[in-house]
Amino acid sequence: MPQPRFARLPARLWWLMAVYTVASLAHFAHNAEYIAFYPNMPVWITRETVYQAWLAIAGVGSVGVALALFGWPVVGAVLIAAYGALGLDGLAHYSLALCSQHTLAANATIWAEAGAGVALCLAASQVALKTFASRHRARSAA
Repeated sequence: MPQPRFARLPARLWWLMAVYTVASLAHFAHNAEYIAFYPNMPVWITRETVYQAWLAIAGVGSVGVALALFGWPVVGAVLIAAYGALGLDGLAHYSLALCSQHTLAANATIWAEAGAGVALCLAASQVALKTFASRHRARSAA
């Protein structure tokens, strides 16, 4: 019996993607809605550009999932890992202002996104490596 398409990615990866997506959206939504209160933000960054950036980042993860579901699990997992790694970009806020200059909510969303992103990146990298290795062994044995 063939595997359902969603089963091509391990359950833990689906959960980590959900956690990271929620954390990322929470950070970007907070950033967009309170952009005037983030210290030293460049003037060209507006509410709209923040949401556009989130959509672009979410697109990386969406393409990764689509590729994995349509038979490209290694490339898909690599893109999912990149999607998670993009969560570290939120730490760039601290290059503009110290942690103490941000609100508690800003710090919480920044660190939640970064932590969830690292977890997703590591898990997706492991999936990519294991999938690649098992396919390589199968081809070598044939």
